[in-house]
Amino acid sequence: MTLPNFDNLLQKYARLISETGVNVQKGQTIVLQIAVDQAPLARAITEEAYKLGAAEVVIQWTDDEIQKQFLTHADQKYIEAIPKYKKDQINDWIDREVSRINIVSSNPDALAGVDPERVALYQSVSGKAMLELRKLTQANKISWVVAAASGADWAAMVFPNLPSKEEQVDALWDQIFKTTRVYKEDPVAAWAEHDKLLTSKAEELNKEQFAALHYTAPGTDLTIGLPENHIWEGPGSHNARGDLFMANMPTEEVFTAPDARRVDGYISSTRPLSYAGTTISGMSFTFKDGQVVDFSAEKGQDVLERLLDIDDGAKRLGEVALVPDPSPISQSGLVFYNTLFDENASNHLALGSAYAFNIKNGTSMSEEELVAAGLNRSQTHVDFMVGSAQMNIDGIKKDGTKVPVFRNGDWA
Repeated sequence: MTLPNFDNLLQKYARLISETGVNVQKGQTIVLQIAVDQAPLARAITEEAYKLGAAEVVIQWTDDEIQKQFLTHADQKYIEAIPKYKKDQINDWIDREVSRINIVSSNPDALAGVDPERVALYQSVSGKAMLELRKLTQANKISWVVAAASGADWAAMVFPNLPSKEEQVDALWDQIFKTTRVYKEDPVAAWAEHDKLLTSKAEELNKEQFAALHYTAPGTDLTIGLPENHIWEGPGSHNARGDLFMANMPTEEVFTAPDARRVDGYISSTRPLSYAGTTISGMSFTFKDGQVVDFSAEKGQDVLERLLDIDDGAKRLGEVALVPDPSPISQSGLVFYNTLFDENASNHLALGSAYAFNIKNGTSMSEEELVAAGLNRSQTHVDFMVGSAQMNIDGIKKDGTKVPVFRNGDWA
């Protein structure tokens, strides 16, 4: 590493993830999912979590190459069935209401060349195995955070013109530290201020209670219905115990749930999507009565097709997020090939399951009640980016009155 003070910055980052991100509380179990080449960050997070009072920190190591070899060569029966010990582990996490930290650093094209049928099968089986934990997470019953670390293959995609691997990795770390406010003297205080600002935007939208949003931009003319009593959220959320946490670091969005039955028109993506170890780009979707009825992609068409085939909910929207184009990530001019970053460069939508907390009393509703209220249910949730400096969005009130929300990619 050639970044000045890197070890100190990494420790500050670990503290931020533990204290502000997942907000470790005394006596909790923390599950940390992280790649094997990020051991220094794993050790730092473990140290900071224990300092904050964690009862135990459980590490779930990941490795892109081993996963690729498994999906390429393993007997089909091991791909199409999750072993009992893994199911027992997930059930144990649910029972103990663990707090989860997921550090993303994978090569966006890690599974390129693997039979897409095998990848899709594994995605489907894994999604079903994780469904109850996903429901717990999407209802904010537990604390969780997704943050990033600089992986060599990922950094090479973001900074292909830098001459050495070390410079590429350093450049990506630099962006991670910038966008998560680690360079601030007190990153925890900086995040509290950031949360306050975005929460004020969410409160303004909640007062409006628009019946729908109308998006227009090159390749886009889409109307998205919003359910009654929908709730816009800023970065911070509260779990079932009332503890504040930040689900994404970085984040620049305010978001809510759409009415999955009332989406009509067409929309085009504006940034690549890394999904299932493959990059999908140039996507366009046509919706009728809430469902995708036509779609295409310039790259990754077969992977997109399998994503939409996961279940009925995969063909409907589960999230509407507003991000101003002048956001720091957008102004960096970089494409990160990673949803955690790219979704915070522009407005985005998500195919798949909605968050129960995005509607009044949603976290106490049954699955059937959520569906009746218009919230999409699915075993997947995949964000894709649609915003640009050319996008306009109008809020439509119940009486048909239109209110400018975004003009030329920024808050109106």
